[in-house]
Parts: sequence; structure tokens; C-alpha cells
Amino acid sequence: MMTTPEDLQPCNVMAASCPSRQVLQHLTSRWGILILVALLPGTRRFSELKRTIEGISERMLAQSLQFLEADGMLTRRSMNTVPPHVEYTLTPLGATAAAKMQELVALIEDEMTRKLRARAAPGI
Repeated sequence: MMTTPEDLQPCNVMAASCPSRQVLQHLTSRWGILILVALLPGTRRFSELKRTIEGISERMLAQSLQFLEADGMLTRRSMNTVPPHVEYTLTPLGATAAAKMQELVALIEDEMTRKLRARAAPGI
């Protein structure tokens, strides 16, 4: 028996078997958020992403990019040039997710800056 669109249940990230949970895991992984935010300004090459995201290995960058591409967050474009290179661009869905991730990143950066300044202030 074939499944029709009407047979599918709405996604529920709280359900262990829901495929949306895997997408959420990829987005919120150690590197997923940073990759999305790094792509917000526009298309980047693999080497540019590697330089921008300090501490990520080539293997983890490649794996994370594959997951995000499979999830529909970005597109990969191979260029037939010498030397060959690959470019990554956010999809409309990826751009929406990246903008929300950027808000979270900004909140964390601002809060950490405030906490570090408070700790460094004399008399505390």
C-alpha cells in the first residue's frame, strides 16, 4: 500500500521517530549553526568556510555541509575550473533558518560579553 500525502502525520520534533528531529540535530550541531551563520553574507567556497570557522576540520566541514545540503538548507555548486572548486549557498529555507540562528548567536555573544565584563569589574 502506497503512502499518500494525506496519510502523513504533521511533523512533531518532540516525537522520537519524527524526521524533523534529525534536521534539528544537524542545524543545532556544534558546526551546523556556525556554517549557516557563515553563509548568511552570501556564497562561499569550501576553503573560505574553513578559514572563517576556526577549529573545524576539513572532514567535519565536509560532513556537516553534506547533512545541511540533504536537509535542504544549502546548495552545492561544483565549478569546472582549474583548479576546481565548490561553492555553497543558502537556500531560501536555509537563509530563514540562518537568520534565526544569527539572532541566537547575537544573544549569546552579547550575554557572554556582559557576563565577562561584570566578572572583570573591580569589587565583584
